[in-house]
This record gives sequence, C-alpha cells and structure tokens, in this order.
Amino acid sequence: MKRFALALGLIVTTLAAPAAAQQQMTDPDFRPAVGRPAFAADGPMVVIDGAHNNFHTVDGRYAPFAELLRADGYQVRGGAAPFDAGGLDGVAVMVIANAGPSDGGSPFTASEIEAVEAWVRGGGRLLLIADHAPFGVAAADLAARFGVGMGKGWTFEPADNPNGVTSQLTYAGERLGDHAITRGRDADEAVASVMAFTGQSLIPPEGAAVLMRLGPQAWEAATPQDAAAVVEAVRTGASDNPAVHSAAGRAQGMAFTHGEGRVVVLGEAGMLSAQVVRWPDGRPDTRFGMNVAPGNAQFGLNIMHWLTDLLP
Repeated sequence: MKRFALALGLIVTTLAAPAAAQQQMTDPDFRPAVGRPAFAADGPMVVIDGAHNNFHTVDGRYAPFAELLRADGYQVRGGAAPFDAGGLDGVAVMVIANAGPSDGGSPFTASEIEAVEAWVRGGGRLLLIADHAPFGVAAADLAARFGVGMGKGWTFEPADNPNGVTSQLTYAGERLGDHAITRGRDADEAVASVMAFTGQSLIPPEGAAVLMRLGPQAWEAATPQDAAAVVEAVRTGASDNPAVHSAAGRAQGMAFTHGEGRVVVLGEAGMLSAQVVRWPDGRPDTRFGMNVAPGNAQFGLNIMHWLTDLLP
C-alpha cells in the first residue's frame, strides 16, 4: 500500500513504475538513539497490534518504532489476541497501526470495539494510527467510538514542484499544536517540526488537541489516480469531482482524554517508521520516516511519554 503511495505521494510523480517492481523494506541503516531514556529498564508494556491484518507490525514495518521505544526503556511486544479475548491484558499502551480491512470493512468485531472503548475509559492508553485508503475504512468504526472521523482517502496540499501538489507534509509553527507532546519534558525534547507521508485527514472530536493541522488548501482524493483532480482543485479552489473533497483545517494528529484514559490518533503511519524503497530503474533509494525527519522520533517518544503520564 505505502509503496504505491511513494510513486505518487512523496513527489507526486506518475504511476508509471509498477508497484510490484519496487523493493520496500525497513531501513537497515536506521539506529534509534535516545540520549535520556525515560526508564532504566522494564518500563511500561507497549503492545503493537498484529491481530487485525495490520500492515505495520512489531517485527515488520514498525520494527524501527519498537526499537526506539525499547531504547527509551519501554517493554514492547506484538499482539496476537483479539481485544475481547485477552488482547488487552497487561497492556499499558496499545498501538494499532494500519489495521487492514476485512471483507472491505472493519477488521474489529463490535465486541472488540466495545472492549477497547471500555478499557480506555477505565484508564487504558491507545495510539491509533490509520493511513491513506484503505486503512481509514478499516479503522473508521473503532475511531468513531471515540468521536474521531476519518477522511478515508489520500491527502494533498499545494507544493512548489512541477506537479503543484504533494502528500509529503511538514508541520511546524502554528500547524504544530502547542501541547505537552510537542513541548516534551524540557527544551531539549521540544519538537519543532514533524513530517507526514501520504496519509489521510482526520476530524477530531470536541475538546481534542490538534497536534498536526492541515492547511487551508488541503484536499483529499479517494484514490491516487484522482491526483489530477486534486491539482485542479488546488488551482481553482473548488472541485466538482465526487472523488475529491476539501480537507482544509482537518488534522493528521490529535490527542485527547477519554474517561480515565488517553488517546492519540494519527492519520499517517510511515512517520513513525524508517523505510527505504529501492527502485528497479536505477533511481536513488527513497527513504521516509524517522530516518529523514529527525523530529518524528522525538514526537513518537513524546506521544508515549504523554500516554504513560510522564507528561501532563
């Protein structure tokens, strides 16, 4: 899925290069470094879900994130059990990253969704990440239980490049929310900017703190093939294409409390990974994630620090 995005999303190029011919992998050169670990050892248990057709798992595309958290003193393991059958037992933070659709819809049963909501309401901590289509569709029912709406497409903004748009988005200044997650424990851990790669838009619930706010000319397309319609929408400020809608002012990251628990929702998954794409036609490798956006690693750590009460 993400490899298809790279052909269009990072530079908004053509779809000429066959996705299957690209070689996408975890960046073998990425080595997370944490100068001041939050825990000396045996920190809170973080579980990265792997029971719901997940595109990002603890031993796969989220191995770099798992390594980062272990370097910070967290315990990290993969999750293989349904949430209503022991999958939440002993978990301090549940990370659900790009759960994949089941029969075109949610991979979570109704009872699992109720179990997660009740767990968070009672004090559990959830990091829910759902990327560009089809991952927004897969996570929509679970997100809705927390009042979060999902754009379910591919988000673009204007860019100074030959195509005029990009889905590689940088958040800084007013677009990066003023929150404990962006401030960190002190100035050394403050986050000045983060970068997202080919994600979807999010509609936050009332009272949520927006961490990553899309700009006034953000648009969302149902598929990458609708990028030409996005270019036209950016040029004219309007779209009569039903596959393209405005995402102006929506979010790609948010944080909020839910009962006694805490929730962070992100609309892009690659930003907390470290991936490399090798092209069959001799082009230079394309990297995306924490390996090219150093602020993303601190952002990820600060998210976990907030979820585990190290930040107010």
